[in-house]
Amino acid sequence: MKKITTLVILMILPLILSFTATEMQNFQGKAYYFSKSTMELGSWGARMSEAQKKQIKARLKNRLEKTYVLNFNADASLFIEEVKIDAISGATDSWGANFSRGEQYKNVSDNTLVQAQEFYGKRFLVKDSLQHIEWKMGSETKQIGGYTCFKATAILPITELQWFNFSWNDLGNSQTGNDEIELTEIEAWYTLQIPVKHGPAEFWGLPGLILEVSAGNTTMLCSEIIINPKERSEITPPDKGQIITKKDYRTTIKEKMTEMRDNRGRRRRN
Repeated sequence: MKKITTLVILMILPLILSFTATEMQNFQGKAYYFSKSTMELGSWGARMSEAQKKQIKARLKNRLEKTYVLNFNADASLFIEEVKIDAISGATDSWGANFSRGEQYKNVSDNTLVQAQEFYGKRFLVKDSLQHIEWKMGSETKQIGGYTCFKATAILPITELQWFNFSWNDLGNSQTGNDEIELTEIEAWYTLQIPVKHGPAEFWGLPGLILEVSAGNTTMLCSEIIINPKERSEITPPDKGQIITKKDYRTTIKEKMTEMRDNRGRRRRN
């Protein structure tokens, strides 16, 4: 084990020293990510034919496969989803947009998160601290797009990774008083050739840019990196919307969805 650790240190030392302090002050990068999620149909999926499953996957393609852009410098990053048009209907996914991640700004120097969310036409500006991730560093390596990457793992509550999302099960759990915390394992691959603590989505805190990360049924993979692009992007937090914390935003979603469910129930009875 000691020999492996020494070998890893010898491998990464030249990479860490490749960026000078001056270079990091003016440094900026852009990374493109592709995410893919597997669809969990549950017990009712067992009663469906393969043709029906294929049809549902085609309809939900925009939710299962997404592309993102991460603009970053030494301290901050801005993570934005690229909007897609539904190939079948020719429209955007308005329902899914209510529960998708908005424009996300992270600053690793002052430990802040600022995320723009729009929920049924109302704008929110979620301000909170960055999610703490206790990474376990591994010695495994692999190549991703010409970059040497190292493996790291962690375990986090699913709600901390999907606080902006909603499932009808959330209402059922709150009514029954079920406060059981569901955990998920995270596997990340980062490169010290780009020595910043950034990554896609909620992931950050490793000594190099995260190029691949898997959590639950979703994997994000970096498909392209541009270092010091000719056209530099402005990496600033979003500034429009009602200021709210992650916890209060999640409470707001549940209250609104409870109201919608109750109104629907009353219409049916009438």
